[in-house]
Amino acid sequence: MKEIQGGVCAPLGFKAAGIHCGIRKNKSKKDLALIVSDVMCHATSTYTLNKVKGAPIVVTKQHLQNGEAKAIICNSGNANTCNPDGEDIANAVCHLCAEALKIDVNDIIVASTGVIGQPLSIQPFEKHMQELVNSLDYQKSSDACEGIMTTDTVKKEYAVEFEIDNKICHIGAIAKGSGMIHPHMATMLAFVTTDVAISKDMLNEVVHEVVDDTFNMVSVDGDTSTNDMLSVMANGLAQNNEIIQKDKNYQIFKQALMFICTSLSKAIAKDGEGATKLLTCQVINAQSVNDAKVIAKSVITSSLFKAAMFGRDANWGRILCAIGYSEANYDVNKIEVSLASTQGQICVCQNGRGYPFSEEKALEILSEDEIEIFINLYDGDFQATAWGCDLTYDYVKINGDYRT
Repeated sequence: MKEIQGGVCAPLGFKAAGIHCGIRKNKSKKDLALIVSDVMCHATSTYTLNKVKGAPIVVTKQHLQNGEAKAIICNSGNANTCNPDGEDIANAVCHLCAEALKIDVNDIIVASTGVIGQPLSIQPFEKHMQELVNSLDYQKSSDACEGIMTTDTVKKEYAVEFEIDNKICHIGAIAKGSGMIHPHMATMLAFVTTDVAISKDMLNEVVHEVVDDTFNMVSVDGDTSTNDMLSVMANGLAQNNEIIQKDKNYQIFKQALMFICTSLSKAIAKDGEGATKLLTCQVINAQSVNDAKVIAKSVITSSLFKAAMFGRDANWGRILCAIGYSEANYDVNKIEVSLASTQGQICVCQNGRGYPFSEEKALEILSEDEIEIFINLYDGDFQATAWGCDLTYDYVKINGDYRT
């Protein structure tokens, strides 16, 4: 497997586009994106568990009941959530897109991201849908990526190439996410394309397996979005033998998808609103995978710990505190904690107690932009990793006037 360029257009048969249609006031910002496959795809999605859901999620769930799709359309700048006509707008967008593409309306995945509770007019879509479709190209993944961004400061776009049955295969992806990040399904918005031939059942299985170990292990601010969605489309144009069971080829595909989703997860955490540091928390030797996940997520979500990382303060007590209120099984008297970066590694806690360390060395380690927290529970054979970011002054500034 090797990393390549091309994003969602790296797999055979996928083209994309991104334009400004007028939803966002800033005309330099793209706010409408489209991804289209040349042929019908097997498709699946995972969705937010927030009980307040964006209207596009309701419509997409209906469209994906048969496990098939051919296009994904997404706007930024308005989440189309908590609007009385939200579903009508989402359906209208799909009808406009279907008409312009000359495909069935039920073969479209629709998504939105942005401000919650703001009315969304159909006019920008009516006026610019043909322009969007006319812009489709096999080299425009980056344009689509820009079209789904809100407070993101960098594009999140990845692709890999690998072999199955001596056939060259690809997976590509784009994602957006910077704030309101604490998923229980996938991430804010992530769209994945692949030319691998894989059955509907196996695609659904592998996506949920990978999501549990990647996107579900990310937290920026503890807020679960109303519009979270991960959608995957597989068009089979690589012409490998269709994956219909959990065999060697399934594992190859899963490994590649895991790489893509891990890369996106880390990029989202590092680009957290106002963030200056990517935090990676690895928990090892836990009694169960769930215990390891619960502890890693608890630490990475702690506002006090995140603030300490911004201040470059090796306040390990906040790590133990976050472990302590997590609903996990462990023996506190066995816990060991270390902090690390490219500047080295230091142990700060051993047997659940403070361990002498150099504050000067700790400051040097915590001054880097990627920090690792290692927690050894010495209590089992399981492990998990979670990703997050520090909590800064700028996070408050960004969200203090996000709407106005």
